[in-house]
Amino acid sequence: MSKKPTIELRTSPHAHAGEDVVVIMRNVVYALLPICAFTVWQFGISALALLVVVTLTCLLSERLFNALSGKSSSLGDWSATITGLLLAMTLPPGFPLWMGAVAAFVGVALGKAMFGGLGMNAMNPALIGRAFVQAAFPVAITTWTPAFFDGRFSQFIPTTLTPPFLQPPGVTDWVSEVTVDAFSGATPLALQKFEGVVTDHLDMLLGTTAGSAGETSALLILAGGLYLAARRMLDWRIPVLVLVGAAVTAGIFYMIDPVKYPDPLFVVLSGGLMLGAWFMASDMVGSPVTPLGVVIYALMIGVITVIIRLFGGLTEGVMYAILLGNAATPLIDQITQPRVFGEQRAGK
Repeated sequence: MSKKPTIELRTSPHAHAGEDVVVIMRNVVYALLPICAFTVWQFGISALALLVVVTLTCLLSERLFNALSGKSSSLGDWSATITGLLLAMTLPPGFPLWMGAVAAFVGVALGKAMFGGLGMNAMNPALIGRAFVQAAFPVAITTWTPAFFDGRFSQFIPTTLTPPFLQPPGVTDWVSEVTVDAFSGATPLALQKFEGVVTDHLDMLLGTTAGSAGETSALLILAGGLYLAARRMLDWRIPVLVLVGAAVTAGIFYMIDPVKYPDPLFVVLSGGLMLGAWFMASDMVGSPVTPLGVVIYALMIGVITVIIRLFGGLTEGVMYAILLGNAATPLIDQITQPRVFGEQRAGK
């Protein structure tokens, strides 16, 4: 006797894409690898050590919190790897390794584990870790070293191997020994903000300037972002509108006073805006889901970034702009929900 057919009632989604979370996360890692490779070529073994230590600490921290919460290992979803790589790329290449480990632990603990793990974090974990060490170690996180310095594959930047709980040494004398040209110890953003010097756009596009480990080559970051967008593994509207919001805001001030304020292209190519726009602001968990919400969220990040850069005490504002955007996402989603067909608007 044949079985009677059964009907299964399930909630949405009813149609599934070929890519799951693991596949998407793994491809994000693929998109980041060329940027990591360039970082190592640019800053040498100190950058390599920073990438390894921060990423490994994120993985170990993730495993620790899995064990403490009685959950199976979640290392296979690649999210902790992405957190480690992104966090390392937001830090100076000579950042002391023990401080990088602290940033990684805090990022996973406060950014992921406290909220329940992957998909439940309210804010970007890498930026949570970065924000913590910016407050805890303000001198170390603003100590910059030149790109492509002599001997970068045979010696560490002096600050890299600073023993735990000790202040890193100064790098002024070391910089004068390993570089031929004078190095001011400032990033393009700092040079523009405090000295009125605008770095050549091509240098920022190709990545021949000082800066955080993974933010210098705008071209490579753009290539990685476009790869993910082409594979539909990120919402391309978010990074594009972040950059548009920053460019338009910068353009307004540039038209008011082109001597005092930088041009829009400089704003887009400098600092961590490109990395933040393509790989952090586009985080599926921390960004809105409604079409109008995406527009508001992305433009808000771009505008806040420029406002902090131009009028704040810090040279960079991407980190705080994205964290504020993450925090505002639930409210943005709530106020931009489309009206259900046939439903009467409030007050009518």
